[in-house]
Amino acid sequence: MTTQTKKQKTTMADPAIEGLLEERYKAYAMYVVLDRAIPDVRDGLKPVQRRILYAMHDMGLHPTSLTKKSARIVGEAMGKYHPHGDQSIYDAMTRMAQDFTMRGILVDGQGNFGSADGDSAAAMRYTEARLSPLGAEMLADIDKDTVDWGDNFDTTLKEPTVLPTRVPNLLLNGGSGIAVGIATSIPPHNLGELCRAVIHLCKNWDKRGGMRLSTLTNIVLGPDLPTGGKLYRYRYDAEGNKFDAIEATYRDGIIEGGLVCEAVAEIVPVGNGKHEIVVTELPYNASKLTIMERIGKARDKFPGVTDVRDESDREHGMRLIIETGRGADPKDILERLYAQTKMRSNVSYNAVGISRDDSGHDIPVEGMSLKFMLEQFILHRIEVVLRRARYELDKAEKRLHIVEGLLKAVDALDEVIAIVRHAESREESSEKIQKKLKVTEIQASAILSTQIGNLARLDVKKLKDERDDLKTKITEFKAIIGSEAKRLEVIVEETKAIEKKFATPRKTKIIDAAQGNGNGKAVAEKKK
Repeated sequence: MTTQTKKQKTTMADPAIEGLLEERYKAYAMYVVLDRAIPDVRDGLKPVQRRILYAMHDMGLHPTSLTKKSARIVGEAMGKYHPHGDQSIYDAMTRMAQDFTMRGILVDGQGNFGSADGDSAAAMRYTEARLSPLGAEMLADIDKDTVDWGDNFDTTLKEPTVLPTRVPNLLLNGGSGIAVGIATSIPPHNLGELCRAVIHLCKNWDKRGGMRLSTLTNIVLGPDLPTGGKLYRYRYDAEGNKFDAIEATYRDGIIEGGLVCEAVAEIVPVGNGKHEIVVTELPYNASKLTIMERIGKARDKFPGVTDVRDESDREHGMRLIIETGRGADPKDILERLYAQTKMRSNVSYNAVGISRDDSGHDIPVEGMSLKFMLEQFILHRIEVVLRRARYELDKAEKRLHIVEGLLKAVDALDEVIAIVRHAESREESSEKIQKKLKVTEIQASAILSTQIGNLARLDVKKLKDERDDLKTKITEFKAIIGSEAKRLEVIVEETKAIEKKFATPRKTKIIDAAQGNGNGKAVAEKKK
């Protein structure tokens, strides 16, 4: 055999191995996409986040309960639902407790859960946590057959495949993740605006196909970042044309280069020709310590800056002071700070999420528009409300059946007592009660399970009121089950309740200008 033939033989790939590698790699890639890195468009959660919240719910860590050690929560999630590293689980739980990361925290943390300056959280053995009130709304009605369940990793337990959230969490808290071949980055939004957009879509559900994007962008003004800052609406394209970057982002689900965000700063004269630049808000994920280090290490790029100090405290919030010397132009220095530090940064926007196709399979969807994400949330809520109504209807009908049996027993109490007294067994009593009162086996069992003394004291009016109330509820549940319009009305009412309870004023100001083209005009926060 020649050398060339040997070389060809050793480099020739086996088609079977190639096919196997391709198949296995695709399976791995899809696993990373679906089970680790990309959030579900319905509840806005990655699997690790969903499992942490459900584990806390399963442990009884509700907003009014006592907190428990984070290490215990992490162990519960890891041992039952998420067989990955404990530190990665704790990091995910920590983020859900950080009000500088999430626009609405889902975990109520006690102890050191990090800071906006990049300080890491204390070890999980030191911190404690429970569900926040908003986090509890993510799990509302989960025990009423509202969502599908699947096996956990070792098939010994069941876990929810999605949470029945009443909160549009994907847009509220955003999310980021890198999978195989795709990545997602969605900034947080304002809950009040999202609730109003959901309500508007529900009220115009049949007309949503022709609804203009501007109708929604007049309600959802733009991302609302936990750290505040100024967000510029407009940008310039490669040809120098000005365009609405926020509207383009909400239409296409992605924008190259992101949205421009700036710190909020005020120039204050302090006498003798000196000034202070007071920074009170920073762009999302920007650290004032990093900015201070940048200024200190590159003094030549910031001529006129004489001192930088951090005066932040709990009473006044964030205050980064940058002093300028006599004769220095503070406006020029401020612009240099914007250009040379993280006081101006781009907020990336690339809406990728997991959605269900027509055959019910989970698939990654890229370029999700604002309208698509809101619609998917509403479709999820429609299904949750339908399944909850079916569950409540079944429960109400069963209870009504028993109440009607008890009312019959009260009307014929002497006969019931006589039957029980002379019967030789419970089975005989049940059969005779069924025959005498014309009740079912279930009703007879309920009658026999009630102590005679209690049965004699049963408040007939109370039973009749309960019966009438159950009949009213059954009618309502049947109406919800039979009408999508009724389900949408329920969603509107529950969304209004969420807005009333949890909505807060907008933190990030939207500037109707392009960065570097004047200060523009801040969009006023709309009245609720």
